[in-house]
Amino acid sequence: MYDCIVIGGGPAAVSAAINLKALGKNFMWVGNGSSKKAAAAELVRNYPGLPDITGRQLVWTFENHAASLGIERMDGLVTAVYDLSGRFAVAVGTDTYETATVILCTGVASAKLIPGEEEFLGRGVSYCATCDGFLYKGKTIGVLCTDKQFEHEAEYLASIAGKVYFMPMYKNCEVFTPNAEVVLKMPKEISGGMKAEKLVFADGELPVDGIFILRASLSPSVLLRGLAEEGGHIAADRQCRTNIPGVFAAGDCTGRPYQYAKAVGEGNIAAHSAAEYLAEKK
Repeated sequence: MYDCIVIGGGPAAVSAAINLKALGKNFMWVGNGSSKKAAAAELVRNYPGLPDITGRQLVWTFENHAASLGIERMDGLVTAVYDLSGRFAVAVGTDTYETATVILCTGVASAKLIPGEEEFLGRGVSYCATCDGFLYKGKTIGVLCTDKQFEHEAEYLASIAGKVYFMPMYKNCEVFTPNAEVVLKMPKEISGGMKAEKLVFADGELPVDGIFILRASLSPSVLLRGLAEEGGHIAADRQCRTNIPGVFAAGDCTGRPYQYAKAVGEGNIAAHSAAEYLAEKK
């Protein structure tokens, strides 16, 4: 079991990982790639000691620092964190890892939940193609894809399902399989009884056996049930502690200002708070 698992790919996660390393902790760092938001910044003028640096250069500097210490990030999407009363299970694809603490550096969720999405999670709604795809062999599914990088997962699902309603939320879709029908509109709601049964649109409905939502990041409330939020962000105190003992949060996910310096500082605090928590439990 790990002492800590850091979730995220941005500056807060890098800072948390570097500090956990310095504190001698046994930890895992997992994220769905580097921070695209940080890399896209044309010029960063307010990071101390690194004036007039591009976002791409800043990301490289952070990650090169981590690599120089022997820290490696596992690239993968965390689909769930389970509170097991004193420890946590973190689901990454088809694998699950146990840890004593968790540091959430998930950034700001870029997409709002579809009405019914959270209600039917685990009851017909899934975020992981490789985890749950086999449950829908020969069946009819809806696949909402927010980024071209997930097209291979959509094609995998199409190879299993009998019929796929594929909803790409981007241009230049390249999913072409005989059983996939492209639907160029966003569902307004997911509805059903004991499980998800329909995708509801402004102009009609589509009956489905299951729905896969392929996103780069998940809402914190969906990722970890019971996690308190405030104004759309994770509620955390000055020690980066959340309402769940053993779970800490740092960076943009805790609220404004959305600044790299603030994220790095909170990553540092979260790592030290996690270490203090571990010491208290011994």
